[in-house]
Amino acid sequence: MQFLSGKPRDQLYLIPTSLEEFISSDNETRTLDAFVSMWDLKVCGFQFPHGKGAKGGRPAYHPSVLLKLYLYGYMSRIRSSRALERECGRNIELMWLMEGLVPDHNTIVNFRKDNAEPIREVFRSTVRTAVYFKLIGKKLISGDSTKLRAQNSKKNNYNEQKIDRHLKYI
Repeated sequence: MQFLSGKPRDQLYLIPTSLEEFISSDNETRTLDAFVSMWDLKVCGFQFPHGKGAKGGRPAYHPSVLLKLYLYGYMSRIRSSRALERECGRNIELMWLMEGLVPDHNTIVNFRKDNAEPIREVFRSTVRTAVYFKLIGKKLISGDSTKLRAQNSKKNNYNEQKIDRHLKYI
């Protein structure tokens, strides 16, 4: 039986491939990039670092880069800042979105902490946009955190015949 075989890992390519070729034109990562690019983050209230990092260290990341990372993590169900840091180095979509930048997990946590309200406003605005374009129905489904026991045994199951029988018995 024959099997498909991959290319040797040490093979060199004549034409180097770019990350642009790996991300299809209808990929949601492109939508996310365009979505964040349309925001004026200063007006939204995002904190912009001044100058270099602490004690003249390396320059800070632009808030739009970290917002893209946070929203990508939210879409992909990656909540941990350490997991987001790891994915920046191995996930091709994130490499494209972050343009090769790999922020430290502390940077990601501090961004979330320092910009909690502006991030909430971005989510609120996203929902308003989705309602405007009728992408969501905006129906209210809620619970009041009451714990209910689900029991559907023969003893606790009632139908019309059973109710009539009980009424006749009573």
